[in-house]
Amino acid sequence: MIEQLKQHLTDKVLPFWMNLRDPRNGGWYGYMNYDLSVVPSAHKGCILNSRILWSFATAARLTGDASYRACAEEALRFMERFEDPDEGGVYWSVTAEGEPLDRTKHTYCQAFAIYGLAAWVRLTGDQRALDKAMALFHIIEDRCTDEGGYGEAYKPDFSPESNEKLSENGVMASRTMNTLLHVLEAYAELYRAHPDEEVRRAGITCLERFLKVMYTPEKRRLEVFFDADYRPLLDMQSYGHDIEGSWLIWDAVETLLPEAERAPYQAMCETLAASVYDRAWTDHGLKNEYVNGEVNETRIWWVQAETVLGFANAWALTGDRKYLDAVHHEWQYIQDVIVDHRAGGEWYWCCEENGAPFTEKPIVEEWKCPYHNSRMCLRLMEKAQEGLTL
Repeated sequence: MIEQLKQHLTDKVLPFWMNLRDPRNGGWYGYMNYDLSVVPSAHKGCILNSRILWSFATAARLTGDASYRACAEEALRFMERFEDPDEGGVYWSVTAEGEPLDRTKHTYCQAFAIYGLAAWVRLTGDQRALDKAMALFHIIEDRCTDEGGYGEAYKPDFSPESNEKLSENGVMASRTMNTLLHVLEAYAELYRAHPDEEVRRAGITCLERFLKVMYTPEKRRLEVFFDADYRPLLDMQSYGHDIEGSWLIWDAVETLLPEAERAPYQAMCETLAASVYDRAWTDHGLKNEYVNGEVNETRIWWVQAETVLGFANAWALTGDRKYLDAVHHEWQYIQDVIVDHRAGGEWYWCCEENGAPFTEKPIVEEWKCPYHNSRMCLRLMEKAQEGLTL
């Protein structure tokens, strides 16, 4: 299976994104319609560019391919377009030409900029990129926090604003599990690039907040949306985030904590994977989410990629064969249904339960990027080098 994943990455996913570079304005085109037509005038998101940087830098580190390094370097150059030279931090988006557009300073964006920069540092040792990543780390810790933890959305001067960007299902969240998860992910990657004790301590604080605040043991899930005092705002289980969290949290645990302190986190991660397996796993993909008594059956691209990673991690932690079988079933489902086999295609955004793709969803936009599917391949390629058998 590992060879299949590597081939999928190098023959399908990465070539698709290499072909989406914007030769006129730099960076990557920000939008591709379902019919595979590019919109050259579309804005460019920091999340998309940061994830492209991470994907190509990590692919270059694992494969040694110089063309991937060149793509990562282009993404690194374009990252400068999102930077605020006066107040620090990165904006949410820029125009197609690279001028500031949405000047929101979201904690989530700062985290993904760190994540991409840290991957470049792991590849190259670039001190300037490391300095930028550490500056963003201090931005999050100093300006995106309050007495209770991390905030979400900020104006250019880092005064708080409403969090429409990471709220949904009719609530307006002051804190989200999603932002915390990816701050943790960014800090773990930054620590691997630069083992700084301050970064490690901040990452451990994130881990403790997952274990003690975000996780509800009796419900076997992570809560999703919170008010400022961490009261959940609705009855919800995001199956995709829980299976993603089950391995991302463990990845951070292995990076940041000594073995003697890992047991409660292992129990939480194993429980999250088991909960998702019991409630949402089918032999034709993973369901999307549960909200107020109703299950959304849509098969979303990133949820399927995280299912492979989450069950592979659960297999490694527990040795339970059901997870290994689920990995293989899910990978086949992705190949059969989620992968866009049209010439010039990549993955569909989402499909109906019966496998029909949503034609109103684009193939590329600021959230639809190579991060989840490339990370699925890259992570398992790296774990195979460490001895994981699938």
